[in-house]
Amino acid sequence: MDTSSVKIILQILHVIFFGYAFAAILSYIILSVISGKETIEYSKRKSFINYKDILSSTISPSITIIAPAYNESLNVVENVRSLLSNHYVNYNVIIVNDGSEDDSLERLIEAYDLEKTEYIINDKIKTQPLRAGIFKSKNPAFEKLMVVDKKNGGKADALNMGLNLSKSKYVACIDVDCLLLEDALQKLIKPFLDETETKVIAAGGVIRIVNSCTIKGGKLMDINLPKSLLVKSQILEYLRAFLLGRMAWSRLNGLLVISGAFGVLDKEIAITVGGYDTNTVGEDMEIIVRMRRYMEEKNEKYRVSYIPDPLCWTEAPDSYKIFISQRNRWTRGTIETLKKHRKIGFNRKYGSFGLVSYPYWLIFERLAPIIELIGLIYFIILIILQEVKWEYAMSFLVLSYLFSVVFSLMAIYSEELTFHQYKKKGTGIKLVLLSALEPFALHPFILYAAIQGNYDYYFNKKKKWGNMVRKGLSTT
Repeated sequence: MDTSSVKIILQILHVIFFGYAFAAILSYIILSVISGKETIEYSKRKSFINYKDILSSTISPSITIIAPAYNESLNVVENVRSLLSNHYVNYNVIIVNDGSEDDSLERLIEAYDLEKTEYIINDKIKTQPLRAGIFKSKNPAFEKLMVVDKKNGGKADALNMGLNLSKSKYVACIDVDCLLLEDALQKLIKPFLDETETKVIAAGGVIRIVNSCTIKGGKLMDINLPKSLLVKSQILEYLRAFLLGRMAWSRLNGLLVISGAFGVLDKEIAITVGGYDTNTVGEDMEIIVRMRRYMEEKNEKYRVSYIPDPLCWTEAPDSYKIFISQRNRWTRGTIETLKKHRKIGFNRKYGSFGLVSYPYWLIFERLAPIIELIGLIYFIILIILQEVKWEYAMSFLVLSYLFSVVFSLMAIYSEELTFHQYKKKGTGIKLVLLSALEPFALHPFILYAAIQGNYDYYFNKKKKWGNMVRKGLSTT
């Protein structure tokens, strides 16, 4: 291949990378503008809502909180207490102990005065069998609680057991290590009540990071900014994702995922489509896509809703090893879901779901780390061939960095204007300074985890979740 041919190829690659970067930045700007508008409108509507009506009404829709637990002895008692402290009338809690090897079950039995009971399971979805059985409390104060001990089958299998046991109209699926705020259910059920002609099949809210916060009696007492740079960087990442991303997709009715940490589903539709897929590590995304696909193929009007209220607080990884393992799994889950439902992509039959949502996730989520890696290799080749126009290259890198910082500042500003959770003096300034460091502290590891996830999926055929080691919540 002669020199002129090489230069032509490099120029073509240059145009492709520049075009991709421009399209990505433009999409982020559009989504952030839509999110800002939607958040403002939501705040205005919220000021006229009397949540006490939902709280006190005995005809409020029934909700079952399903919380899978596997080796969660550090947090399980405290977090179950938070689930039982919810300010909602018509709800119950099912804790599914998924073959834990620690003393999670023993701690629950002791803390909540549990005894084994007989209970008929409606096996609409096949799951792993029971182990020790089903437990209810002898104490009337915990009458809403049910604990199920079963053989290990993974998170999706545990959620399916909860679906089989639930007698409610809706199910709220939550990670047991998460702390649910007292008014979470009454706020998240509101989208289901608002719609009359359109069926809401799922709804989610903002997830916040609880590391370094103080918990007492299952309640969030004091919100602190963690000292760890990694955890602080994840706080900023969550603000961007939830306040500047998912709000926009909710407005466009294009959400493909409700966070597995906490979300509410229409139980009937969830069971109709077969429950959670036990053959994926991204079960939270996959079931939403499958439910949406079902509604599209039935040609029924529906929505997947999202509200910007911080409803649930979760413990984030505080070591890069655990963080990379988590993001590796997220990558593999995205690949599995998009591959399984590839029929949707660019298919007019599925409307904006197939023509906008799926392509966006494929191009700017699924392929982004691969394109970024190819771009880095391309840049190294340009250096070797001495084809780099350094003035242009440095300008591009600086502009990309500044855009990342500005995008984070927008998320911080949105948080300050709306829910202002971090009220302590100096926290806002720390978050602003963090926005300058976060691209270096977090993004390289996200890229590495995503590439590793692709490698594990295609070459190692990895199906495991990976370990998420808990340090336990700060309690008093």
